[in-house]
Amino acid sequence: MESSKKFLFWVHLMVLLFVGLFLCSLCQEDSDEVTTAVYIVTLKQAPSVHQYAQELIRLNNKHRFNNQDGNSSRLTRFQKPRNASISHPSTVSHISRVHDTILRKALKGEKYLKLYSYHYLINGFSVFVTPQQAEKLSRQKEVANVVLDFSVRTATTHTPQFLGLPQGAWVQEGGYGTAGEGMVIGFIDTGIDPTHPSFADDVTEHPYPVPSHFSGICEVTQDFPSGSCNRKLIGARHFAASAITRGIFNSSQDYASPFDGDGHGTHTASVAAGNHGIPVVVAEHHFGNASGMAPRSHIAVYKALYKSFGGFAADVVAAIDQAAQDGVDIINLSITPNRRPPGIATFFNPIDMALLSAVKAGIFVVQAAGNTGPSPKSMSSFSPWIFTIGAASHDRVYSNSIYLGNDVVIPGAGLAPGTDKNYTLISALHALNNNTTVVDDMYVGECQESSSFDKDLVQGKLLICGYSIRFVLGLSTVKQALQTAKNLSAVGIVFYMDPFVIGFQLNPTPLRMPGIIIPSPDDSRVLLQYYNSSLERDGLTNKIIRFGAVACISGGLKANFSNLAPKVMYYSARGPDPEDTFLDDADIMKPNLVAPGNFIWAAWSSLGTDSVEFQGESFAMMSGTSMAAPHVSGLAALIKQKFPTFSPSAIASALSTTATLYDKSGGPIMAQRTYAKPDENQLPATPFDMGSGFVNATASLDPGLIFYSGYDDYMLFLCGINGSQPVVLNYTGQNCWTYNSTVTGADLNLPSITIAKLNQSRTVQRTVTNVAGEDEYYSVGWSAPYGVSVKVSPTRFLIPGGEKQVLNVFFNAIMNSTVASFGRIGLFGNKGHVVNIPLSVIVKML
Repeated sequence: MESSKKFLFWVHLMVLLFVGLFLCSLCQEDSDEVTTAVYIVTLKQAPSVHQYAQELIRLNNKHRFNNQDGNSSRLTRFQKPRNASISHPSTVSHISRVHDTILRKALKGEKYLKLYSYHYLINGFSVFVTPQQAEKLSRQKEVANVVLDFSVRTATTHTPQFLGLPQGAWVQEGGYGTAGEGMVIGFIDTGIDPTHPSFADDVTEHPYPVPSHFSGICEVTQDFPSGSCNRKLIGARHFAASAITRGIFNSSQDYASPFDGDGHGTHTASVAAGNHGIPVVVAEHHFGNASGMAPRSHIAVYKALYKSFGGFAADVVAAIDQAAQDGVDIINLSITPNRRPPGIATFFNPIDMALLSAVKAGIFVVQAAGNTGPSPKSMSSFSPWIFTIGAASHDRVYSNSIYLGNDVVIPGAGLAPGTDKNYTLISALHALNNNTTVVDDMYVGECQESSSFDKDLVQGKLLICGYSIRFVLGLSTVKQALQTAKNLSAVGIVFYMDPFVIGFQLNPTPLRMPGIIIPSPDDSRVLLQYYNSSLERDGLTNKIIRFGAVACISGGLKANFSNLAPKVMYYSARGPDPEDTFLDDADIMKPNLVAPGNFIWAAWSSLGTDSVEFQGESFAMMSGTSMAAPHVSGLAALIKQKFPTFSPSAIASALSTTATLYDKSGGPIMAQRTYAKPDENQLPATPFDMGSGFVNATASLDPGLIFYSGYDDYMLFLCGINGSQPVVLNYTGQNCWTYNSTVTGADLNLPSITIAKLNQSRTVQRTVTNVAGEDEYYSVGWSAPYGVSVKVSPTRFLIPGGEKQVLNVFFNAIMNSTVASFGRIGLFGNKGHVVNIPLSVIVKML
C-alpha cells in the first residue's frame, strides 16, 4: 500500500526484485506459450458524457433564445450540469452490443474475454486477448486506441481544528451539522467497512436525505449484506475483472465485494466525510473524537484496489466511469500508477483521459501526488485537470522518551502509557531459556514467541527487543511482542532499531503496556551501550550475575503541539511535473497544494490488514499523500456546497489562490529534503514542493477572484503537444483541426505560471473573474524569480462583481540557469481578498 514507511524499504528490496524480474523475463523468452493480457480499447465514437454536454449546449442556446431578458438561470461559465446520467439502460445495452459486434468481427471464432464495456466517460472496453488479437482489434475502423493495462497502487481527530474548521468554514455554513450536506464524494479505493460508526446515518436527529442527483446502487454480497448502505453511505460497488482474469485475485485474502479487507479505503473515506464526534479508542486508550472535513457529505465507494496486489487501470477506469455515471460531485483517488505512463506525454493514459471527461461532466477530481519524494520529478499525478495533493505535517505530535539510569534521555515513538519509576532493563537475548539459542532462531530477539524465554528472569523488568525490517513486512509484529512481554510478566517493553534499517520513519504505534520504540539506530546504540556496560558478569564463567541498567519510560499518550507546522514531508512527491518518459519539464505546476497527511487518525476497517499495528482496531494513524488527498476532497465539498455552480477549475482556483505560505510561527513553510534524518535536512518549500501552499479551509470559501479553465482549454493544451493529434482523436473522438489554435501549459488559465524553457522573453495572460458579489479594487505586487525580470499589467484595477479582468505578465530572461527559480504574484483587494499566484521559471536562452 501507499503508506510512506513501506516505500522506504523498496530500497532494501530493489536488488532482489531486479534479479527476480530478470529471471522472469528469461522464462518468458524461453516459453513457447502465447502471452495473454488485458488491453483497454477505445473507439472513435464519442462517449455518453460528450454527447450529453453537446445536448446541454443546444438546450442552453435554446433557453437563451427563448429568454431574451438574460435570466440568470441559464448556464454560466462557472456552472456545470449536475452529473445526471443520460445513459438509459437500453442505451448502455446498445453500446455493449456494439462492443461485442466489433470483437466478434475482429476475432472471428477466436477465444477472448471481454471484461468491461465503458460508455460514459470513454467509449470502449477492456478485453483479455493475445498481442496478435490486440493488433487485429487496432486495425478495425471503429477502433481508435489499444493500450496494455497497467497496475496502480494506493497512495481525523485534530486536523479539523488545525485547519480552523470549527471556528471558520463550518461556522460560515451553519456548523458541522450541515457541513457538506447534499454533496456526494466518490472514493476509488480499497472499499469500506460499512459497520463503522463514522459512516452511520443515525448519529444526529437531523434527517439525512439522499441527493436526488445520485443514482448509484449498493452491491449486495455475502461480505456486504443488504443494509450495509444507508443514507450516509449511499453507494458501493467493486471492480476486479482485470485482477480476476490475470489469476491473481485471491478470495481467501480479500473480498469480492465493496468490503474493505485492507483498511486504506475506510481511512480515506472517513478523513473526507466521516461523521463528527466519533470517539477514537485504540489499544484501550482514548485519543479524542474524530470528524471528516465535510461530515454531512455522502459517501459512494468504488472498490478497485485490493490488499494483496494493488489494482489495475482497467478496473480503475471502470470504477471512475461508474462513479461519474452515478452522479458523484467529487472523485477522490488516493492511488497512483506504478510507473510513468508511456507515450508522447504523461497526460495520455486511460485513467487521466477518463478523468478529463469526468471534469467535463462537472466532477472535481482529487488525486494523491504519490509517496516517491523527495526526489525532483517524482510526481505520479500529471494532468492540469486533476487537483494533485502533497503531504504536510500538522501541529499535533505524539512522542515519549526513555530516561536511562545514567541520566541520558532518548526520544522515541509509541502510543503507550509510561512507568511510575525506574525498572531494571533486560535484553531478550539474555533472557532465553535453556532450550533456546540464537543459532536455533536468529530472530528470537524480536520477542515473537514467549516460550523461548525464562519468565523468572523477565518478570518485573523492562524487556528489550529488536525491531527490524521484518516488522514492516509483517513477519514480526509489535502486537506479538507485547503479548510475549505480557506472558512473561514484564513491566514494559523497549524496542531498539536494527542498525541495518537506514532512513526509517516510524509511525506512532499503539502499545497496551508501558513501552517505547526507538526509531534511530544511533540512539539504539546509546541504549545498548549503557545496558551492556551495566551488566555484571562472573569473572570465571562470564555469566551475567546482575542486570544493572535501569530506566523509566515517560508516557506517549498525550499529544504535544508544535509551532513549526505545517512542513512538507520527505516522502511527498515533488515537481516539476514530468511531461514525458524522457523527464522533459511540463509547463504545469505540480503538486497543486499540500494538506495534512502525516500521522492522521481516521477510521479503520475491522478486518483491515494494511498496517499490522492497528489490526483489530477501529481507528488507525496513517501517513502518506493518500491521507492528504481526502482532506482536500472534503474541503472541496464545502466549497461546492456554498457555490453549487462552481466548475471543477473554479473549485481548484479557490483552494489554490487562498493557500497559506507560512507555518504557525509565521515563518516560511519548510520542506524536508532527505528521508534520512529529514528534520535535520530541510529548507523553505518551493512551488515544486508545495504547489500554491498549504490548504486554507476558511479562506477558500471566500476566494474573491477565480481563474477558470474549461474542457476546451484542456483540449487546446493537449492538441498543442507535438505529435498529439492522433492520440487526442483516439481518446476523445475529437479532431484537433476543429480548434483554431493551440496553447502551451503556461498559457492555460491556471492560478499559477510555470515556464520550463524561457527563451529571452515571453508574455503570459491570465483572466480573473470576481465571484465576491461586489465591486473591488485590487493592487498587484510581485517578486520575480532569480535571473528573470517580471512586470504585470495593469498594476491596479477595479473589477465589478461577476466581471472579468485580463492580466498580462511579462517575463524577461536576465541570465541563463539550469535550475528553476521561483517567485509570486499577489493580488490585494481593498475588501480583504488576497490572491496568490506562484511562479516557476527555468531560463534557457537559445
